[in-house]
Amino acid sequence: MITTTASQILHHATAFLLETLSQSDHRHHLFSTLRRRAPSSNATFKPLNLAFETLERAISNTNPSIRSSSLRLTEKVLLSCPDSLYSSFLLSLIHTLNHRPTNASISLLNIFHLDPSLARSEIAPVIFEELYLVHLLPVLQWFDEKRSRILSSLTMNAGYDSDENSIGDVSIVAPCTKLLSNISGDQALELKELESIYEEVLDENCKVFAKYFKDVLTNGDENKLITPPSVILKELGKVDKSDASEEIIKIEELGLQNGRYNPIWTEGERSVEFLSLSGSSKYRSSSPSYPQRVSPETMKNNSSMRLITFPTSLNSDSEPEFCLDDNLAFSAASSSSCSESEAEIEENNRKMALFEPRQSETQKQKQPTDADSSSTSPDHLMAVTDNPPGGGKHAPPKDFVCPITSHVFDDPVTLETGQTYERRAIQEWLERGNSTCPITRQKLNSTQLPKTNYVLKRLIASWKEQNPADLVSIQSENPLKNTEASFKSKEIPSNTSPNSVIIQASIDGSISELRHAITNLCMSEILNESEMAVLRIERFWLERNMEFEILSMLSKPPIINGFVEMLLNSVDPLVLKATVFLLSELGSRDKGVVYTLTRVDSDVDCIVALFKKGLLEAVVLIYLLRPSTMSLLEMDMVESLLTVIRKKEDVMFKMCLKPKTASVLLLGQILGNSEESIISSISNAIISTKVIESIIASLQAEQTEERIAAVGVLLKCMQEDGKCRNTIADKAELGPVLESFMTASDGERFEIVHFLYELVKLNRRTFNEQILHIIKDEGAFSTMHIFLNYLQVALPDQSPVVAGLLLQLDLLAEPRKMSIYREEAIETLISSLRNSELPAAQIAAAETIVSLQGRFTVSGKSLTQALLLKHAGLEKNYKNLMRMEQLGNLSGEIEENLEEERAADEWERKMAFALVSHEFGLLFEALAEGLRSRCTELCSASFVSATWLVHMLGTLPDTGIRAAARVCFLKLLIEIFKSSKDIEDKVLALLALNSFIKDPEGVHDLTSSMKNIKKDLRELRKSSSLAFEILKVLSAGHDSSTVELWTHNEIAQADCSENGEVLSITCFKDKIFSGHSDGTIKVWTGKGSILHLIQETREHTKGVTSLAVLQSGEKLYSGSLDKTARVWSIGNDSLHCAQVHDMKDQVHNLVVANSISCFIPQGAGVKVNSWNGGSKLLNPHKYVKCLSLVHGKLYCGCQDSSIQEIDLATGTLVTIQHGSRKLLGKANPIHAIQVQNGQIYSASSALDGSAVKIWNTSNYDLVGSVPSTLKVRSMAISSDLIYLGCKAGNVEIWNRKKQNRVEMLQTGINGKVVCMALDGNEEVLVIGTSTGLIQAWGLS
Repeated sequence: MITTTASQILHHATAFLLETLSQSDHRHHLFSTLRRRAPSSNATFKPLNLAFETLERAISNTNPSIRSSSLRLTEKVLLSCPDSLYSSFLLSLIHTLNHRPTNASISLLNIFHLDPSLARSEIAPVIFEELYLVHLLPVLQWFDEKRSRILSSLTMNAGYDSDENSIGDVSIVAPCTKLLSNISGDQALELKELESIYEEVLDENCKVFAKYFKDVLTNGDENKLITPPSVILKELGKVDKSDASEEIIKIEELGLQNGRYNPIWTEGERSVEFLSLSGSSKYRSSSPSYPQRVSPETMKNNSSMRLITFPTSLNSDSEPEFCLDDNLAFSAASSSSCSESEAEIEENNRKMALFEPRQSETQKQKQPTDADSSSTSPDHLMAVTDNPPGGGKHAPPKDFVCPITSHVFDDPVTLETGQTYERRAIQEWLERGNSTCPITRQKLNSTQLPKTNYVLKRLIASWKEQNPADLVSIQSENPLKNTEASFKSKEIPSNTSPNSVIIQASIDGSISELRHAITNLCMSEILNESEMAVLRIERFWLERNMEFEILSMLSKPPIINGFVEMLLNSVDPLVLKATVFLLSELGSRDKGVVYTLTRVDSDVDCIVALFKKGLLEAVVLIYLLRPSTMSLLEMDMVESLLTVIRKKEDVMFKMCLKPKTASVLLLGQILGNSEESIISSISNAIISTKVIESIIASLQAEQTEERIAAVGVLLKCMQEDGKCRNTIADKAELGPVLESFMTASDGERFEIVHFLYELVKLNRRTFNEQILHIIKDEGAFSTMHIFLNYLQVALPDQSPVVAGLLLQLDLLAEPRKMSIYREEAIETLISSLRNSELPAAQIAAAETIVSLQGRFTVSGKSLTQALLLKHAGLEKNYKNLMRMEQLGNLSGEIEENLEEERAADEWERKMAFALVSHEFGLLFEALAEGLRSRCTELCSASFVSATWLVHMLGTLPDTGIRAAARVCFLKLLIEIFKSSKDIEDKVLALLALNSFIKDPEGVHDLTSSMKNIKKDLRELRKSSSLAFEILKVLSAGHDSSTVELWTHNEIAQADCSENGEVLSITCFKDKIFSGHSDGTIKVWTGKGSILHLIQETREHTKGVTSLAVLQSGEKLYSGSLDKTARVWSIGNDSLHCAQVHDMKDQVHNLVVANSISCFIPQGAGVKVNSWNGGSKLLNPHKYVKCLSLVHGKLYCGCQDSSIQEIDLATGTLVTIQHGSRKLLGKANPIHAIQVQNGQIYSASSALDGSAVKIWNTSNYDLVGSVPSTLKVRSMAISSDLIYLGCKAGNVEIWNRKKQNRVEMLQTGINGKVVCMALDGNEEVLVIGTSTGLIQAWGLS
């Protein structure tokens, strides 16, 4: 009786586990298999996944302490989980890493007890082969006996004669068409039932022996022998237990499909194929690794062998011993010598001849193509090389012969495809650059050869002992000669997947038809015959389910060239589709087909041309040809790729790879390896053609490669046009993307992280947080844990992006005192900022910190800098940016949503607190180093980041961090404020400095630098109210200083009295335009203290009452009393009239928009004209004196002192101020009206003590007034000041906020100030008077 020692178990189990730990791909494949069998409950599944992630991290970590702690944590998690395949396998690996081989082996054996079928076929077939198989030989022999009994009755019934010319092997490779066609239904059912019982018997025995092996391992006394259990055998309908030494058994193979045991009759594929003796690689599960069916020759040669007894140690190098059981009906001498008498051999040969089919008397005429060459393919070398009758020799079983060398195996190795080869032969095959199995043409996952197939080697050694004479004769002859003799009749090559034997009867006829079709394809000169041949071959491929049988025939270069000829000559869409389909199927299975196609450039050009003409299925074949990116660009087929992606999949032709998948993969390759200009062009095409939605759907594709390619394409689209991220965020399913992260390469992992990082740059904070929650919670694994692991191995210039995303995920909840994710993320940002050897990493880190503020435009641009400028009083930049982003918004303003604002403010507070509180402001030191950098990009991003964080210190509780920031930044900010020529940089520095004046220490430090910055503050006060406030603080807050803050000096003047009054004036860029009462328009430029006239034109015949400039179009509009309005083009050199519009009435005051103009006519009301024609009269009951047009609303100041607002879109009129009766027969009209920052300013005579009144545009309430007593005739308003032109010729200047007068300008004229204008920077005031004088005043 065979026994197994603990050392044997430990040896094999430890070898398997160490091999698994060393091969990450194989390990992940096993994990994937086990995960599918894992419990579906969330409570159980999550701990198992956490254990898997921690174990993977421990395997890859080189730090012993971290590795040890990770393993301890994983072990605790697994021990708390219910017993399962997944947990047992993980425990076995953990015990191995902890150097506990006994515990590791017990956990591994537990898998055989929980699921024997999965364990022996997919998880650890080598363990089954090395430990279990020697004990289960009685089961294999029992199965062979039962099956042989059924098949022998079939042979007898078929009536085959055993004449001496019959050559073949029923159980191995012979076609047996007539034999199988006569099988009865009862016999089929009987075989099917036998297969089912056989599977159950193996499962039961695996469980029993798993317990036995555990007992051996747990046996404390090594000298104590534990008796192996009895083998369980089961008859049809009953169970029988029999000792291994009391049963006469033959060895029979087990059929497997897809790595799992498969009965002869199943619902799957059905074709005859038989495996080698050891049909599995050591640690792969594609096919079985225990003995297979052997030929009748083997049965004949070993008919006297009743029981095989292996040595005690399976890994021993000694030859196996063979003996016969004493209970058998043979002599003791025969038992001891392990040989048979010649009479017995002859008798057995006679009996076995009954199983041999009669040799075909007629041979089919060989077709004139390469298809017949498959009869001498390597597949046939695996067949039994029978000797001719009367030769007296016994050829080795086909499973003992290498299909490459044709010699008996010396060192057999079994690949993952199930095929066995001589080690030196397959090694040479691989060293030549091949990566496929020579017979099946399947791609090998690993080119590292497995261990020797010792079971097969022992059986060969046994055969050699029994046939020493035959061995000598075989080695002396040419094996190819015997091979040729064995295949004179037409045979079907053996396959590698165990399908039903029944379907074999139809295969021979199909192969004959197929060869005929191949002949027509390659040899016929009639196009129609060749086309029909293609359709016939396609039908064989689809319906006969014979991929491996016909692959070797169809993959020959002449046949591939025949298919290409069809592509070149046929115009039938069905034929072209079928040809592309077949070439794609063949190319996906055999690299030789791809090589054949790519050898001739014209063949590839033909395929591409067909694709671009509409044969969309050709994209699959193009992808399989693996063209370079440069070749793809030269093919110019982006438009066709987008067409395939946009096309619905349900109408596409079913192929080995979906055309959409191939298109997405090719598109991803192009975008990932092209120049910026090409990427921009393609990305815009994707967005404009709305293909982006189909690409978004690819994020849920079955293939990981397609999902990752889609991620890359969408990332490029977001980088090109950020507005598309809203569509992506709305429609994308991120769960599959996160699952793809586990199997992706490092470059692909960063692309996924970068994609997610860009995706959360939406313009609404609540949406961003929803996406972040999805990223955090979806997926089978802990996203944050995975990203943390990846952060530790990411490239330096990529790690800031990973850290930024991880930090955002951590801050979804209120920041805790301790968070490993937050600590690692901020540490990474700081270390990247300080990595002076890699500027790209420094810039990425600084820009990441800027974006963490959390507010973005519609296109995903950070609003951090614009919002800081807004806080500092420079709102123009913010408004201009938002106006550009919100195209189509008539008002140009963003409707502020209170909920969004609260969410954005809360996020900004949490993020700023997390950053500044890390290690007591350690980030400030890193940003200060960035501010000192000579790299402009790094310095700019660090400056914005520092300004934001310092500004936020004013809203956060002071824990001493403000002092740390002051130490790091104060001197740098003062230096930037003094030296920068950019007003935005000055204002940002000022905003940061403003945070320091809240502390006495900060005020003291700033006061010491007062002399250096006071002058700059005075110059900046007109641009920023913040400068005014800081200047007051630094000047000890004396009110007297405010008078000094606003001073104006006359810088230039010009006398134009010869042209009459100056009726209108306006400024644009560096030019001043004036309109005069004689119809003249003059263009001025100010240099020094003189206004230089650069152009004068007089195309109006009467006074020019109005001048207006639209900032966008650079056009000047003029209105005149000659009843015309003119449009002038403002060039660099001259002003020329582009259009003239007949207004049909005198124009007293003109305001314009892009498509309309409004003006005050001679009579009552306001006329609204469209530049395209048509006009209407509004407010017909009022005599309007002045106008202002803002955001589609027209404001009218009337003769009777009333003010109205008219909505031009709806025609709605609202009275803001009602008119007053005449006082002493005199009217008090509104002479000037302006709208600024949501407020309406109206100017008139000061009859009630206030010449200027201020109204709110939203509720029309009176919110203020300017207590001027002068008669105001014109008005101009800046960000801080109100300028009032008076009838007496003076100009009053008032503070907008405090409504107090700050200055009076003495113009020195006796006339009135008719018109006023400010330049774009609000630094120069230009006035026109009734005496014809033009004056320019500068704010200093």
